[in-house]
Amino acid sequence: MTERTERAERYANLAYLRRILSVFSAFSAFSVFSAFSALSAQSISATGRVLSADSTPVRGARLLLHRVWQVDQGPIDSTRSDGLGRFQFTFRPDTSAFYLVSAEHAGIEYFSQPVPTNPQRPDTGIRVLVYDTSSTTPILLEARHLVVTRPGQDGSRGVLDLMVLRNESRLTRITSDTTPPTWSAPLPPGTVGLDVSESDFSRDAVARRGDSVIVVAPFAPGEKQLTVQYLIPSDRPAVELPFGRPGTAINVLAEETGVRVTGSGVALADSQVLQGRSFRRWTGVAQPNSVVRIVLPATRRTPTWLLAALVGALTLVLAGAGWRLLAKRSAPAPKTRELVDAIAALDIRYAGREGETPVDEWSSYIAERARIKAQLEASLAAGGQSR
Repeated sequence: MTERTERAERYANLAYLRRILSVFSAFSAFSVFSAFSALSAQSISATGRVLSADSTPVRGARLLLHRVWQVDQGPIDSTRSDGLGRFQFTFRPDTSAFYLVSAEHAGIEYFSQPVPTNPQRPDTGIRVLVYDTSSTTPILLEARHLVVTRPGQDGSRGVLDLMVLRNESRLTRITSDTTPPTWSAPLPPGTVGLDVSESDFSRDAVARRGDSVIVVAPFAPGEKQLTVQYLIPSDRPAVELPFGRPGTAINVLAEETGVRVTGSGVALADSQVLQGRSFRRWTGVAQPNSVVRIVLPATRRTPTWLLAALVGALTLVLAGAGWRLLAKRSAPAPKTRELVDAIAALDIRYAGREGETPVDEWSSYIAERARIKAQLEASLAAGGQSR
């Protein structure tokens, strides 16, 4: 048995419990983080380094400090990494917000974990990892979880399809030009529509092309989740989902007792309860060039609001930590971007050169940077109030 097959089996048996626990852990961590933030009534210093995949310091990387809160989110400060990849931000945290650091490399923005804002325990070890890019590095489909609901009023069945993807390389996968996607996977032929639920990709980066789902966003090393919804029309007695490569963990949950799921390596396992509703579960590991077939019973129509309720429950389970809000943030206003660029331009010229800069000139730099930063914060605050 290969290493990937063993890992897929672990996914098949533990994926849902592990994902639920990880989300609750993320929410708990965020609550603790917020409690620390509430203590912050003074300026704090956040320092760290920008590193490449092999831990080499990245010099001259453009960094932004982002504030994320309920009314608005966006950059509030910028700087450049020094020759050892080091950077520092000093700021007064807002008790209702949290903060992230991002670094741009090869045209792609990479984010840190949330920056702790407890003044008694400042973070001096923030790491922002950046990667070179490739248009050929493979993206693996680690696991695929499908939930098939009972028919709605029009006889169609809703499908919630959660895919777990992994980039095992040290390169960010990008598209070779504007036409091919970064990654794609088959959808069951005969299904219709596509809606993106809580995922590690923005809605704009995911689409349906024929009987495939495609992603056009860069894919950094590590694991990502993609959750989509689509419909099985009422006249479809069955749907089939092909798997080309072996080793993908498969879970199919069906609400109707008359549903049958067949396919090499897939077997009926147990039942699970979601929001008080019982689902039978088939699980297994995909075999080479195999097909999973879902046979549906004759349609018995039920209200469409049941799918919406189920999607809501599953979205809460699959929701990521608060920093994912950044994937959906709107672009900063032109004035905000100009102010951020002005701070970056000053830092390029003066940061780390106090010893070789005349005292009067250095004082002017500090004063001018503080003035622009104050304008930036005022601009962001005004933009949030206007909303």
